[in-house]
Amino acid sequence: MNKKSAKMRASIEAELGRILARGDTILYQAMRYAVLGGGKRYRPLLTLASAEAFGGAEAVKTALPFAAAVELIHAYSLVHDDLPCMDDDDLRRSRLSCHKAFGEDIALLAGDALLTLAFEVMAAAEVPRRRWAGKTRVIEEVARLAGHDGMIGGQVLDMTYTLENATPEGLFQIMLRKTGALITASVRAGAVLGGAPAAAFKGITIYGENVGLAFQVRDDLRDEETGGKPLKTRAARASAEPNYAALIGKEGARERLAALVAGALAALDKVRLKSPLLRRLARDLLVV
Repeated sequence: MNKKSAKMRASIEAELGRILARGDTILYQAMRYAVLGGGKRYRPLLTLASAEAFGGAEAVKTALPFAAAVELIHAYSLVHDDLPCMDDDDLRRSRLSCHKAFGEDIALLAGDALLTLAFEVMAAAEVPRRRWAGKTRVIEEVARLAGHDGMIGGQVLDMTYTLENATPEGLFQIMLRKTGALITASVRAGAVLGGAPAAAFKGITIYGENVGLAFQVRDDLRDEETGGKPLKTRAARASAEPNYAALIGKEGARERLAALVAGALAALDKVRLKSPLLRRLARDLLVV
């Protein structure tokens, strides 16, 4: 991590800590546990990097609460993913998952609270007058891409998709929504708040879509390298969760990963967007 990304990450951590310092109820303890227990902060870093690329330091300051809100949404999704009715994972980031630490009931409600808090944070965020319309647009887009048309819709597809009907492109459609949608929303939010022109906005969207797919391909490669996730609830279903690297082979997945990262960088080149940090965040995905 270079100096700029380290500074941005520190600001994200501070903002998340500030947002979650409101109380010390069992609910807030679970929320803090879910959010402040580590994580790469990849999505909020994308938001700040995109904002900086178009609007400089002022845009980074404006985008910070929105970047934190994206991370709150990501954290809620992980809390719910780990629940016994979903992936049934006991561990998250080398420690007990939220429901193992606080119980299923509190974990479920902590996830709900993180999701609603994210939109409270975005609604309350102060933005320059010229970005008022952009603020509304960001909230709408994050809501859409985190919901039925994006992450949640992708999660449903993932849960109902089986090895028997798995195809590489079918999995890509799941990945584009389940993992990629919130990543795309992160990039687009920064671009809007940074004042991106229409032509460049299209390019940054293509970047985000490629990065989102690359992120999941890399995760699938890592799972395949380590023997895959342990099966619990999913073992009771018709078949195991499809894995892109398992479906097409590790070498094929590595080639697709490289092509996706190249596509992300090419999208930046096409709109002549010079952002070393956006490029680094894409290239980092090549490390499996």
